[in-house]
Amino acid sequence: MGVVENILSLPAEVKFVFSFLIAFFITFISIPSIVTVAQMKHLVDIPNNRTSHKENTPTLGGIGIFAGFVISISICNEFVRINYLPLLLAGILIVFFIGLKDDILIIACIKKLLGEIVAALLITMVADIRITHFHGFLGIEDVGYIQSILFSVFVIVLIINGFNMIDGIDGLAGGVGFLTSLTFGVMFYRMGLQGETFLSFAMAGALLAFLWFNCVSRKKKIFMGDSGAFILGLVQAVLAIKVLEFEGNSSLNFYWGSTPAITFGILIIPLFDTLSVVMIRIAHGRSPFKADKEHIHHRLLDLGLSHLQASGLLIIVNLFFIGFSLSFQKLGVTRLSSLILLLAITLFLIPAMMLRSMKDTGKKIKDTRPTKLRKSFGREREKAKV
Repeated sequence: MGVVENILSLPAEVKFVFSFLIAFFITFISIPSIVTVAQMKHLVDIPNNRTSHKENTPTLGGIGIFAGFVISISICNEFVRINYLPLLLAGILIVFFIGLKDDILIIACIKKLLGEIVAALLITMVADIRITHFHGFLGIEDVGYIQSILFSVFVIVLIINGFNMIDGIDGLAGGVGFLTSLTFGVMFYRMGLQGETFLSFAMAGALLAFLWFNCVSRKKKIFMGDSGAFILGLVQAVLAIKVLEFEGNSSLNFYWGSTPAITFGILIIPLFDTLSVVMIRIAHGRSPFKADKEHIHHRLLDLGLSHLQASGLLIIVNLFFIGFSLSFQKLGVTRLSSLILLLAITLFLIPAMMLRSMKDTGKKIKDTRPTKLRKSFGREREKAKV
């Protein structure tokens, strides 16, 4: 019996761990070389008065994430055929190279947005991965084909940019992505969907390896960059749509209720942060594409938290919303979504209220910029992001 046959005979759980470990190993061994080459070629993010890292740091972590994830799912596709994998890889390649070009040269927001839309159209129209019904949310059930395509493209672009926008401090985008990937993986495992389980665990493995170099390593420190954030967002969007589309399927081993609300709870940090920031910018007459410091992680930094403390707190908040969503799924999609939204508004307002109170009492707000010589090993990339 050959190696492939021996692996195929293993329990499904072992193969899922295998996909995780392949992605982790490939990403872990590739990033040190990426850092070395980036430093030699000066492909680094240089500190300035709009950033909080103090040393030139490579922004090409997305290459390592891309390598680990793609190699892992390509190998694991031999275990369980994922029929839409070639088209998913095509979409990943589109956003990866757009993000990579932006990491190296910086391109206009509109060009990034157009590339994301092309990838989203490929996923929705050609791969036919799209949202076809709302499961009773606001009384809406099935939606027409055109409406399904338009809404699905909007959701995919929103999630991609949600992860891109929270990629502002060490560990946040990678940590939230690791948590959401594991959550989706467990859900798909319970549902008996092995292909989607492989995708989830492969992404989790790649992100865990990246987090070591992003949060722990000093000599080989690297940022995710737009290339990594775009890949992460696209994969999370596909997993989210797959969860939505399988609700109520009686042929599955297990299915979840109120999946639109559960998905919102799982992706609460990137989704709510992005939507709230865009609404604030529009309300103040600013372009929704113009970078500012309205993100929740900026407010936590202003309160005096370090980058890892702020990221850790937001990951814990995300974990709370996941647990809350899964625990109260029987409330129904509209009620549960409303509760999640109210909780999110309340929790996200707390830092703003604390900052206002500090200003009113005359208490000095901590400045984390390097120009003030504050100790910080993270960053706040303040490039214009869509």
